[in-house]
Amino acid sequence: MAASEQPTVAMKRRHKAQYVPGQQAKRPRGGGGPRQLELGMQGILITCNMNERKCVGEAYSLLNEYGDLLYGPEKFTDQDGRLSGSEEEEEDDVEAALKKEVDQIRTSTEQKLRRFQSVESGANNVVFIRTLGVEPETLVHHILKDLHTTKKKKTRVILRMLPISGTCKAFVEDMKKYSQTFFEPWFKAPNKGTFQIVYKARNNSHMSREEVIKELAGIVGSLNPENKVDLNNPQYTIVVEIIKNVCCLSVVKDYVLFRKYNLQEVVKSNKEELVQQNLLSASQEEKLKEIKLAEEDSKEVKAEEKGQSEEEAKPNESDSQQA
Repeated sequence: MAASEQPTVAMKRRHKAQYVPGQQAKRPRGGGGPRQLELGMQGILITCNMNERKCVGEAYSLLNEYGDLLYGPEKFTDQDGRLSGSEEEEEDDVEAALKKEVDQIRTSTEQKLRRFQSVESGANNVVFIRTLGVEPETLVHHILKDLHTTKKKKTRVILRMLPISGTCKAFVEDMKKYSQTFFEPWFKAPNKGTFQIVYKARNNSHMSREEVIKELAGIVGSLNPENKVDLNNPQYTIVVEIIKNVCCLSVVKDYVLFRKYNLQEVVKSNKEELVQQNLLSASQEEKLKEIKLAEEDSKEVKAEEKGQSEEEAKPNESDSQQA
C-alpha cells in the first residue's frame, strides 16, 4: 500500500509545483507608469529597421539632447519615502504609519517618472516614447529643422519620427468625436489652412482607410469651409497612426519639406537628392522604353496573326466559288 501511495503523492506535489511559477510570473502594475501604449498618452512614434533596442537608445539620446535645449535639463526631486527611526517610535497607530509610508512611496514614484519613457507600441519595428511636460510637435519639428539645416546625420536605425499629441479608440465614431475638438487649434475659424491626411494602420483589420480619411476631412471642412485639401505642399498634415485598437493623432507642419519626417532622408544634401531623382527618372525612362517595346512587339504579333488568318480564309472563299 505504501508503494502505491507514493506515486499519487508525487503527482500531487508535481501538480502544485506546476502552478507556482505561473503565479510568480505575473508582472506587477505601476512602478514607473504604464508599460504599453494607452489612451490619453502623448509621445513620439518612431519606426526603425529591425533593431528596436538600438532604436530606443538612439531615441533617448536624440530626445534628451534637444529636450534639454528646449526645456532645460531634466530635474528629479528624489524624496526618501521612508520614515526615520525617531518618527517610527513616535508613531503609535500602525495603520496610519503604513498608510503614510505607502503615500510617500507613491509620491516618490510619480516624481521619478522620466521626461521620455519607452513603452510597448504593439507593433513590430515601431517604438513609442511617452512624453511628460513636452509638446511633441514642437520638439520633433525642432529636431527635424536642425537636421535639415545642418545635414548632420545623428541616427542609424531610426527612420521616421512622428509626434503624437492625442490618442483615442480606433473606431470611426470615437475618432470623429475626439477629432472634433482636437482639430480646433489649427482649423477652427478664424484659423484655417490647406491640409492633407496620411493614414497608416498596423495590427488592425476593422478600419477602412477611405472611410477614416473621408470622415476626418469632413470634420476639418465643418470647422471652417476655407480649409482646403492640398496633396502637393499643404500647410498642415494630419497624421493618423492606428496600432491595434489605439488611434494616434497629430497635426504637423513642413511634412513635405522634412521628407515625411524621415530622419535618414532629411539630412541628405541637394546633390544626393538630385542624384536620386536622376536615378529615378532614368529608371522610369527605361521602364517606359520597355513598355513601348513590349507594346510594339504585341502589335507586330497581332498583325502577323491577322495576316495568317486572312491567308487561311482566302482558299476557303475560292473553293466556295468553284462549288
